[in-house]
Amino acid sequence: MAERYFSKQTFAFLSTLAENNERAWFEQHQQEYEDFVRTPALDLIGDMSDEMPAISRHFLAQPKKVGGSLMRIYRDTRFSRDKTPYKTNIGIQFRHEVGKDIHAPGYYLHIEPGGCFVGIGLWHPEADALFKIRQAIVEKPEVWLAARDDKTFRMHFTLEGDSLANAPRGFAKDHPLAEDLKRKDFICLAPLSEATVTSSKLRMQVVERFRQAAPYMRFLCTALELRF
Repeated sequence: MAERYFSKQTFAFLSTLAENNERAWFEQHQQEYEDFVRTPALDLIGDMSDEMPAISRHFLAQPKKVGGSLMRIYRDTRFSRDKTPYKTNIGIQFRHEVGKDIHAPGYYLHIEPGGCFVGIGLWHPEADALFKIRQAIVEKPEVWLAARDDKTFRMHFTLEGDSLANAPRGFAKDHPLAEDLKRKDFICLAPLSEATVTSSKLRMQVVERFRQAAPYMRFLCTALELRF
């Protein structure tokens, strides 16, 4: 029987954390964090390590408390006006095997009251990576369009992220794919319901969405000369 990972208590904990985002409260409720957030997240990541090779052998599911697929709950407040210490969502990333060394595309799962989704692609790529992706769109427009407009993919995913106001330097302003070349992010999101997140269907749904994103992820990896 398929496993349930997260529960209504997971969402209750995250909601209450949002209202009490301070160290003293978190320390008093550390066990709830372990029971309803960290342990089920690590269980899911552990099970996803069996699923990822069928999606791509080059993306990793690492069920480690620190430094693995589960993102830290502690916010980096150094450069932020918002000094609250904790994130009020669960972030799980399945990075490319070279992802620690370079900016690479990834798979992502976001769990938050009122906003759960599966994400794929590259958020805020560095200038060099961004140029390579734009160059690949210009050089192989038919491959890009087949990936971007894949019917099953677009049934679930929407292209998100920031764009430039004008065509980037070095690319024709009147290029037929100018809108795509203006993109600063190459991320795509597919919504998940809280009912799915707390059900035994979660892992199956995440795997299905990751599979559906294969053409898009393959395009990005090829553009960046990474194995997919």
